Amino acid sequence: MGLAFVPVYIKYLGIEAYGLIGIFAILQSWLTLLDMGMTPALSREMARFTAGAHNAESIRDLLRSLEMVGCAIAAAIALGTWACSGWLAVAWLKAQHLPIDVIVRALSAMGVVAGLRFIENIYAGSVVGLQRQVVQNVVTCVLATVRAGGAVAILAWVSPTIEAFFLWQCLISLVTIPTLAALVYGRLPRSPRPGRFSIAALRSVWRFAAGMLAISALSLLLTQADKILLSRLLNLTDFGYYAFAGLVANTLYFLAAPVNAAFYPRFTELATRRDEPALRRVYHQAAQLLSVTVGSVAVVLIVFCNRLLLLWTGDPTLVQHVAPLLVILTAGTLLNALMGIPYQMQLAYGWTSLTIGINLVAVALLVPAVFWAAPRYGAIGAAWVWVMLNVGYLIFMIYFMQRRILKTETWGWYRNGLVFPLLAAMVTALLGNLILPSHMEKVFGFLALVFCSACVLLAACLAAPIARRQFARFITAKIWPSNARH
Repeated sequence: MGLAFVPVYIKYLGIEAYGLIGIFAILQSWLTLLDMGMTPALSREMARFTAGAHNAESIRDLLRSLEMVGCAIAAAIALGTWACSGWLAVAWLKAQHLPIDVIVRALSAMGVVAGLRFIENIYAGSVVGLQRQVVQNVVTCVLATVRAGGAVAILAWVSPTIEAFFLWQCLISLVTIPTLAALVYGRLPRSPRPGRFSIAALRSVWRFAAGMLAISALSLLLTQADKILLSRLLNLTDFGYYAFAGLVANTLYFLAAPVNAAFYPRFTELATRRDEPALRRVYHQAAQLLSVTVGSVAVVLIVFCNRLLLLWTGDPTLVQHVAPLLVILTAGTLLNALMGIPYQMQLAYGWTSLTIGINLVAVALLVPAVFWAAPRYGAIGAAWVWVMLNVGYLIFMIYFMQRRILKTETWGWYRNGLVFPLLAAMVTALLGNLILPSHMEKVFGFLALVFCSACVLLAACLAAPIARRQFARFITAKIWPSNARH
């Protein structure tokens, strides 16, 4: 929903004001560090509660303790953002058309929204830990639709201002928090006494929380450092274009995440049993599935970038500024997403030091590289830094990883899980782009892109050996069900 309505936000607010929404996304990401690993720790303890590791009193004490800590942090976020809003508007952001007082009010409002979202995450993590994911997803989907769709209604019919946008976000958060809290407390059994603040409860989860904090910090540095630096180095309009392109490129992670989540438990099981043959087979299966799905979408975004953006936004000026950035950022994000399966394999073996070490080196290179590239080449320079960083990941992480585990699988991963599917997808997409007329009616243009995308996906699937065999079995089962059973 956040992605679907972006062109409408830009239409009513302008690209410079949309840059403030990009600033809000950065603020929200970095404020997860103030969570200090509490939310994933609480989610884990809720799951352990369902298995009998806690009684009603202890789990309510832990929840109440983290609620109180979370509310204090949320208040600090809101007050801190309000206190810094004037300095940020004048000294950090480079607005060309937006008045300073408008930026100050928007920053103050986004601090309140960020604080409320912080509390939301505590309850959302609890619902997931209680294994009520379906209910949580339904609530999240409904409220996300109201949040995004209602913002469009506010901008269209009430006030097309960035302050109105954030006030609406605040109102929805005030509805979301009690809704999620009711789901959590409705699932917990009654206790002889109400939950209360407990230092002992906090101490019981600090070690796991600290580990999650370290992982989150490194991940945020890698994925958000460029945006933070660019918000200072670029004017707000150019940053808005970069934020929009980054948002679209990050949709690749939506496809990669479920593949990673599905295969990680299987990797762990096979690694524990030391079943190397099965582990190698499942590893290549996962890598090829990720390459076929995520790679196909990335190739379509890269090759048909101008067509897709114009069809979606209807704004040639926006396309002119965003398309070059989107092509480069999509390439870098694709390489980053493809590293998900090797990373899950390392976690299955309990090997975290390689990723931590490489991430530390990457952060040390990323910051000075963006500082060097952005003043000289603008947002395009920063986008190329992202690509080169992930090329380094692709080379060095795989090299060091497969010196220790899956030692004979390096070239098989590169060949079947990377080169063949992506090459087939790229060739198919380029041919489709050459054949399609440059100007088409909107409906026919949409149908043509759907057809070309299906062809790209099929080509990538046929080029990946394991994916090709599974696809053949699927088709056979649909056409000749009796033969498939045998």
